[in-house]
Amino acid sequence: MNITIGEYDAASRTVTATFASGDVIHERSVNACHDKTGAYDPVATAARLDEVGRGVAVKIGLGVIATPTEEPADVDG
Repeated sequence: MNITIGEYDAASRTVTATFASGDVIHERSVNACHDKTGAYDPVATAARLDEVGRGVAVKIGLGVIATPTEEPADVDG
């Protein structure tokens, strides 16, 4: 599982994350971690994303998260 952490969004207190395994790529927002002063904690957030990534990996393995298939074009004329 490759995890790419995006920029921190202070307004929503989240980071975007991209989880990639084989040909499956899953993107989502994840709640960021903050220290006791309320400041964004990138180290704790990375650890949190590792936890989320384990769950994403299980869902990919079960087929719950998969690469979307393209719908055939409507050929009605």
